[in-house]
Amino acid sequence: MRYQLRDEQGATHSVAYLMLAAAPVVFLTGIVLPDEHPLAWVIAISLTCAFTAAMGSAALWRPGWIPRIWWLLVPFVATLIIAGMNYASRDASAGAQLFYLWPVLYAANFLSHRMTTATLALISSGHAAVAFSTLIPAKALSDWISVTVALSLTSFVVASLRNRNDRLRQVLEAQALADSLTGVGNRRFFDEQLPRAVTWARRGGEPLALISVDIDYFKKINDTYGHGVGDQAIQVVANSLRVIARREDDVVARLGGDEFVVLLRTDRVSAGRAADEVRAVLDAVEGLPCGPPGLSIGIAVLPDHAATAEELRAASDAALYEAKQNGRGRTAMARPPAPRQSSGWPSEISAAG
Repeated sequence: MRYQLRDEQGATHSVAYLMLAAAPVVFLTGIVLPDEHPLAWVIAISLTCAFTAAMGSAALWRPGWIPRIWWLLVPFVATLIIAGMNYASRDASAGAQLFYLWPVLYAANFLSHRMTTATLALISSGHAAVAFSTLIPAKALSDWISVTVALSLTSFVVASLRNRNDRLRQVLEAQALADSLTGVGNRRFFDEQLPRAVTWARRGGEPLALISVDIDYFKKINDTYGHGVGDQAIQVVANSLRVIARREDDVVARLGGDEFVVLLRTDRVSAGRAADEVRAVLDAVEGLPCGPPGLSIGIAVLPDHAATAEELRAASDAALYEAKQNGRGRTAMARPPAPRQSSGWPSEISAAG
């Protein structure tokens, strides 16, 4: 995104600690240490200290009171304050320039690259105004170039480390949520996605189908052909389930062993067709020593059979159990909830093709 805030909590704490620390530092360097105390200067420094202390306190203890746009504007406000104080005090020393490190580090850590570039441009302009009004032209030019290059390199290094950390975190998150054998989601991934999908379905009044799948007689496959072939069978089933998960938000996950689930944004009729499609894909598989594995499938749909994530999972498990009890190799549709059984809507069970 062009304008964004990364890690709002980290940004909030960074602003809070900086401003709470800046208030006494500014008071010390602006009022206590100088020999002269012009009234206008004392008023300006006092107002600056009060502002930084108030904003720091609000950021630390009442961050909800502060508009979100503030966290995007904070490095620009800090730069203007630093440049204004340096200009007013005619201070172009290295110590005064070091204060620019904070807005650079903040922008590079928490804002987009464009916002960081804009912050650097403002810092460069602010320091140029101070340097060229205080130092001789040659010294001012050298000092301005040095500060601009140094802060730009600092920003580049911090941003590079941030990007590397982001990539590493994405890899670790993907590994933590993926089944190592099949590459589909694992139980943790499914447990995270199911409540989100249910919330989406209930908010938009859309159907949501949960398909539970077990490989029939999987233990026999392992005992007869070995665990290597069993792993191949699991991978083949996972690939077949991927075929029906066509939408970006559809979910395929392996819960463990030979248990799979598929979460589809679709109704009960389309879910039944998806189950038939999985069987057709499996029937076309060749080269597996044990042959195409059979599947028992249970389907439950929200809101037809459940109103919550827990009810949807229980209804799908019950349908899967019914499919097994009726001879395996079958697809069973969940029964309606108890209050609706008077409607005469029976469980739908169809033998696999």
